[in-house]
Amino acid sequence: MDNDRFLRALRRQPVDRTPLWMMRQAGRYLPEYKATRARAGDFMSLCRSPELCCEVTLQPLDRFGLDAAILFSDILTVPDAMGLGLRFVEGEGPVFDRPVRDAHAIEALGVPDPETELRYVMDAVRTIRGALGSRLPLIGFAGSPWTLATYMIEGAGGSDFHTIKRMAYDAPEALDSLLAKLAASVSLYLEAQQRAGADALMIFDTWGGVLSPADYVQFSLEPMARIVEHLKRVAPETPVILFTKNGGQHLEAMAETGCDALGLDWTTDLGSARSRVGTRVALQGNLDPTWLLAQPARIEAAVARVLDSYGKGPGHVFNLGHGILQQTPPEHAAAMIEAVRNLSPAFHA
Repeated sequence: MDNDRFLRALRRQPVDRTPLWMMRQAGRYLPEYKATRARAGDFMSLCRSPELCCEVTLQPLDRFGLDAAILFSDILTVPDAMGLGLRFVEGEGPVFDRPVRDAHAIEALGVPDPETELRYVMDAVRTIRGALGSRLPLIGFAGSPWTLATYMIEGAGGSDFHTIKRMAYDAPEALDSLLAKLAASVSLYLEAQQRAGADALMIFDTWGGVLSPADYVQFSLEPMARIVEHLKRVAPETPVILFTKNGGQHLEAMAETGCDALGLDWTTDLGSARSRVGTRVALQGNLDPTWLLAQPARIEAAVARVLDSYGKGPGHVFNLGHGILQQTPPEHAAAMIEAVRNLSPAFHA
């Protein structure tokens, strides 16, 4: 790689400055993305076009000069490939026409073949990898089994999760069966992304933080651990990042999965997290995305606090604590990036 800071940081190797990328860095806050999406017609048409996925993946790199690209896709491609009828409703988000509500429906689900049912994603990875060349590493990703199951069972996003939690408490064997099927699907999906050209892999556990500690281990962490085990068997040199939103209390258990890095949201102090996990994993994060609505001078001060919290030495990837907000002025994102570039070298001297 011409720029390998991101990969070196994930391996806790020395770098000259803290590498940076942003969750949802290709998205609705960029006018160029809005123009591409308008050409595509709708969100899933955009996701199913390898050429347009490549175009939007490169847009924030061309604008900001970040240290990693991330595949433009959606976490719900896997359950969509299982035949649940995914739609995106304007103003409401994802909706499944055929949610999974019982053991019979779970039994009927198949494990998608990444190179057939999800070929458009693999073609996007290959297209992006070709366009990037040796310029930057490419991150592939998937949703965690628990997070995917919440959408599949609830039927939509923005839920209080009572339907899936009722299944967890009343029919845990059925939910365990679904999570096992999703763990197998995500394992094959991420393995295929790695073969197609992804240099690092990230598992987004958006909704693991809504579970009690014991339920988190059973329904969220253990399925993710099976995925990490699979990936480390088939692609041991490819770094794997785990991210559980609101999962700060679980960092030690997450580090035990064998992953290479943990993503943190803004509710966990980086310095405290570093002292808890030691040198077992790198840490990624964790500026509150809402800071990017503030004025640039305040953004710079917030960046300084994040860097100072982690402290000196390798093993930190600067990122937001969750996806960048669509209301973010692009020049405010640029101010954050400039602050990281200017301030972080002192932490690696």
